[in-house]
Amino acid sequence: MTAKTQLALLFSARHDSFSIDLRLSENGSNEGTYREGWALFALETVFQEIAALLLFAAAVGAVVLWLRQPLIIGYILVGILAGPSVLGQVMAREQVDLLAKMGIAILLFVVGLKLDLHLIRTLGRVALATGLGQVFFTSVIGYLLALALGLEPVAALYIAVALTFSSTIIIVKLLSDKKEIDTLHGRIAVGFLIVQDIVVVLVMIGLSAFGLAGASNKVAQTLLLLLLKGTGLLAGVALLMRYVLPTLLHHLARSLELVVLFAIAWAICLAILGDSLGFSKEVGAFLAGISLASTRYREAIGTRLVSLRDFLLLFFFIDLGAQLDLGSLGAQIGPSIVLSLFVLIGNPLIVMVIMGVMGYRKRTGFLAGLTVAQISEFSLILGSLGVSLGHIGKDALGLITLVGIVTICLSTYLILYSAPLYKWLSPWLDGFERRSPDREKDEESTGQGAPVDLILFGLGRYGGQMARDLIQRKLKVLGVDIDRQVVAAWQRQGLPVRYGDAEDPEFPATLPLHEAQWVVSTIPQLDVNLALLDALQHNGFAGRKAFTAHSQRDAEILQESGADLILTPFSHAAREAAEILIEETCIEESCREKEAIDNPKDSQPIG
Repeated sequence: MTAKTQLALLFSARHDSFSIDLRLSENGSNEGTYREGWALFALETVFQEIAALLLFAAAVGAVVLWLRQPLIIGYILVGILAGPSVLGQVMAREQVDLLAKMGIAILLFVVGLKLDLHLIRTLGRVALATGLGQVFFTSVIGYLLALALGLEPVAALYIAVALTFSSTIIIVKLLSDKKEIDTLHGRIAVGFLIVQDIVVVLVMIGLSAFGLAGASNKVAQTLLLLLLKGTGLLAGVALLMRYVLPTLLHHLARSLELVVLFAIAWAICLAILGDSLGFSKEVGAFLAGISLASTRYREAIGTRLVSLRDFLLLFFFIDLGAQLDLGSLGAQIGPSIVLSLFVLIGNPLIVMVIMGVMGYRKRTGFLAGLTVAQISEFSLILGSLGVSLGHIGKDALGLITLVGIVTICLSTYLILYSAPLYKWLSPWLDGFERRSPDREKDEESTGQGAPVDLILFGLGRYGGQMARDLIQRKLKVLGVDIDRQVVAAWQRQGLPVRYGDAEDPEFPATLPLHEAQWVVSTIPQLDVNLALLDALQHNGFAGRKAFTAHSQRDAEILQESGADLILTPFSHAAREAAEILIEETCIEESCREKEAIDNPKDSQPIG
């Protein structure tokens, strides 16, 4: 498309309808192709088109957020509505495609940046077993299901693999908003999502390699050459990580903006290198992120690239939606419903079975399982890669996109309302838990057998200091916290502590409630405190209950629900600070008065 591309609207009035035809012409000529749609106005330049798309995306995004949905859904809808099937306004396809490719490269770069090599080595047995197990079983069952729906073997394989990946971006955002990112199920979910991210990159490498080998007559020779190129690429990146990048970043760190600019340039350059060596741009960008993951500037770069990543990914989802033909999607509705139900129900069940076998409670398995009840943006990228390699058609990509829209929409509500959903389904989930869930009981066993006067939930700055003061006053305190590092620190000090989730309705039953006079929660979240309060009442706790509130409204709700004492840390700290200031002021005034009495000449005015 040239700079002289023009859009012309042709209006025709008929007795039974009013139609608008959109003509795209090159160099101002009247020759061109027509597209029928509801084009509301003519956009004469690429700049105007991009501006209109951004404004439209902002409006649709506001509606999507009001519905408590991820913005990915809104962006795909923008592409569908602005694409040729509806409004026909996405004409700057080359520019949108370029921004989309840059967005995917930055996405893979950020994913690689978050994968600290030390973290990968210490993921833990449950993250590896759950992540790899879920990918394997979902792929096998999904492939058989896709074949049963009449899909070709290659398309069925692509779709089956696409169903295995869940969105790390969406899940981390939802868990963070619910303050569950540090809970047991939250940590496990993030762990196996990282495993999935690694798997999807390996799948992309394999697809790119076989796609290149398939285009050549010498398959074995081509694969061997790719293996040698890959080894050389990894060796080169490793040498740069060891001898060049740390020193270079240290010199660039005098300006953080320059570090971020270098990171973007580094990601794009390695993406180009990966593509030129026969791998994909995504693989090169991922390696660029890995190469900077162990540097001290990892977090600074990552936090500043998130907004750029989200902005550029907007164009990928718009481009994806614009490629969908609504006319052909009608035939995909039936298969998309079947596959969506498999993702929404089957994937969580697979995770629950694996975690149950490993000795976790049914609640932990259920809440972690809900995080895989949708497919990922990587599923859509994988489908687009398959189309570009000629392995699948756009109808298969449309099916993957439909499943993505359905599962992302519904799973968002499943995660947001996971607590009442678990309470409703709990009686039917006993089969997913051992009679003795030893994995979690081992983690909860510390501190058992010692007499207890007070059980304190939350050992952060506020709760930890409170526990130390109470212990100094000879009270027997049992601490409970969801953070493994905090629990480990208290264990090293020889203090009674348990690992547990205050929101787990079954956890209080494992505590010595019959011995304790008080149960105190220093957790500020109202929903967590209400869940704990309800569990204490359900287990017949006869002692007194104290809960923390950060607002007057939360304090009133807790009091109405049965709390005996409300702790307001900010108010208490403010009052104590005011008393200290008043005391210091009084002391200073008394000192000045005493000094005036002792030295009356110094206090007389001069002259």
